[in-house]
Amino acid sequence: MKLIFAIVQPKDAKRVRNACIDAHFGVTQMSSVGGFLREGNTTFMIVSKDERVDEALKVIKEHAQARRQYLTPGNGIDNGVSSYPIDVQVGGAICFVVPVERYMEF
Repeated sequence: MKLIFAIVQPKDAKRVRNACIDAHFGVTQMSSVGGFLREGNTTFMIVSKDERVDEALKVIKEHAQARRQYLTPGNGIDNGVSSYPIDVQVGGAICFVVPVERYMEF
């Protein structure tokens, strides 16, 4: 048994959640903040049997789209030294797969 933490942008959250449910994965959704851009994210906790981890990751990848966006440093990027917009990749998903030592339902 594995636990997948998938961090996605809020604009992709509904698609990822619905796709996971449609594929019969148990999923819990939480709001989170952090990362390079210090923006809000959505973090999913997904429980999967070992043999279905690749399937779960494929579902996440298909529904969390990476995109390019111009941002002006000053919100912590580059210590606010530059005020010129920079082109960065946002979106997609960051996933962590960890073993589950014990899983119980009450």
